[in-house]
Amino acid sequence: MKIDVVLPCLDEESALPWVLGRMPYGYRPIVVDNGSTDRSAEVAAEYGALVVGEPRRGFGAACHAGLLAATADIVCFMDADASLDPRQLPLVAGPVRTGWSDLVLGRRVPRPGASWPVHARAGNAVLAASLRRRTGARLHDLGPMRAGRRAALLSLGLTDRRFGYPLEMVLRAAAAGWQIAETRVDYLPRAGRSKVTGTVRGTLRAVGDMRRVMAEVARRPVEEVVGETV
Repeated sequence: MKIDVVLPCLDEESALPWVLGRMPYGYRPIVVDNGSTDRSAEVAAEYGALVVGEPRRGFGAACHAGLLAATADIVCFMDADASLDPRQLPLVAGPVRTGWSDLVLGRRVPRPGASWPVHARAGNAVLAASLRRRTGARLHDLGPMRAGRRAALLSLGLTDRRFGYPLEMVLRAAAAGWQIAETRVDYLPRAGRSKVTGTVRGTLRAVGDMRRVMAEVARRPVEEVVGETV
C-alpha cells in the first residue's frame, strides 16, 4: 500500500537529505515549499520527493496544499526539520491502515538534545488538556506527526491556513465521531531553529491561532464547512 507523507517546508535545505533518506518503503514524500529562500525545493526533487509550491504563507496552507496533492488513500503529516524520524511513520499510519483508528497523532517523547522550550511545552500541555475536555480523546500532545485517510480528511472542510490547522483537524474529526488515538514517537534535535516554538513570540502566535480556531469550530459545526477545502 502506498502512503503519502506531507512535509510542509520553509528553508529546510540542511534537514531534507536526512529526512528523505529515511523515508520507509511505500511512503511517498510530498514536500510543500512554502516560500523557501534556500535550495529546499531543489534538494527535495533530487531526493525523489514530489515538490509542490504553495505561495500563500502559513503552516496550514502548506499542509493543505500537500493534502490536495496527495493521491494515496492514507496521508501522513510530519515536520521537515529532522525533529521526527520518518522510520516511525508506520507507528502512526498502522492503526489507520488496519481500521483501528481514524486519526492517529504521534505523542512526542523528547530524546537527548531535543529542543522543546518550557514555554512551548506549557502551551502544548494547555491545548492538549483543552482537547481532552472538549473531545474526550485521550491526547497529551498536538503532535506534528499524524495520519488519516485522505478522503475523510478532505471531508472535514478544514479552513484554517495558519498554525491552527492541526488543532482544527482534531476538533472537526472529533465532532464527526472519528476514533482518535495517539502513539509515542521520538522527538529529536531539529536542524536549525524552529519557526514556531523557538521563541516565546512564535509560541504565543501559535497559541493565539489555536484559540481562534477553537472559537470558530464552536460557532460553526463540521457540516457547515464540508467542501471548503481550497
